[in-house]
Amino acid sequence: MSNAPARRMADIAPFHVMALLARARELEAAGRSIIHMEIGEPDFPTAEPIITAGQQALAEGRTRYTPAAGLPELRQAISHHYQAQYGVEIPLQRILVTPGASGALQLATAVLVNPGDRVLLADPGYPCNRHFVRLVEGEAVGIPVGPETGYQLTAGLVEQYWEARTAAVLLASPSNPTGTVIPPKELAAILATVEARGGRVIMDEIYHGLVYGAPLQTALAHSDHAFVVNSFSKFYGMTGWRLGWLVAPEDHVGAAEKLAQNLFLAASTPAQHAALAAFTPEAQAIFEARRQEFQARRDFLLPALRELGFVIPVMPDGAFYLYADCGRFTDDSYNFALRLLDTAGVAITPGIDFGHHGANQHVRFAYTNAIPQLAEGVERLRRAL
Repeated sequence: MSNAPARRMADIAPFHVMALLARARELEAAGRSIIHMEIGEPDFPTAEPIITAGQQALAEGRTRYTPAAGLPELRQAISHHYQAQYGVEIPLQRILVTPGASGALQLATAVLVNPGDRVLLADPGYPCNRHFVRLVEGEAVGIPVGPETGYQLTAGLVEQYWEARTAAVLLASPSNPTGTVIPPKELAAILATVEARGGRVIMDEIYHGLVYGAPLQTALAHSDHAFVVNSFSKFYGMTGWRLGWLVAPEDHVGAAEKLAQNLFLAASTPAQHAALAAFTPEAQAIFEARRQEFQARRDFLLPALRELGFVIPVMPDGAFYLYADCGRFTDDSYNFALRLLDTAGVAITPGIDFGHHGANQHVRFAYTNAIPQLAEGVERLRRAL
């Protein structure tokens, strides 16, 4: 009997930032002040209408399992959201509520990817995406992208890297770690390119709502065949509630629901009842005020980092990240981040968490902290650098 883990585990990397976070906690326990710019979690508490709805659900004993696809009232509310926000009709039958966007991504990859199938995605990109592909014995193919394409895939790149074993393309707009978006015409072209080859698109839209230019259109406006993932964590500020959703194409809904029954039975019932309040006018007003605050933080931090010598060639249009070229200072982003933590008391994320392309010459700053703290962080970096 072998005591070794399954072979796939060798291909699933840890988050390097977690070691940095553990070091930051040690320094804080020893009395050091640390400015946190490493964690992709909004610093705002869950909005009061959501908390109240969750408390009410608990008080009323709403703690039993929901159907595997989720609370019908919440699925209907999400359906109404697509109509109100995007002018797109999505029947609730295509919507599955999941334990976070991670649950939705796991459903989409498991439903689509056979062993040996290839999935194209941008490098840099959110690391869990490639790991979900590996978990189902697929092959994640990272396509190097840079500022010339806004760190996003294009229809041309998809066509260039497509081959017989390619089954899907995984996109994110706005993206983590770059905060950039895919222009509407390019998104439509990518969808057409993929579908003409018999493939599918998995579209990560978890930062929709947190955009600072023209409002984004969902991929569902361009295609009924895309798998679209969203979350209550980022724009809605419900990170610890662990709630997301998947919009599946009609011909894959049954498979996705069957898999949900087997993987997690259902998402948290109190969290689902609480999330109903996320679509109320009161909650939406809170989210809009927070969106404006994130934009102010971006507009403060980006020029400040450029002044320090970080190269940020593309203005991010969404999320709450700045992906910065630190090649002027280092060719080892992890040790650079560790040194800044120890010497300046500023925690950032090394580029090696997001792929391979230029990873050692990039770091990610999350502006999930108030402007006074960001200003203090910038001053500490100035002294250290």
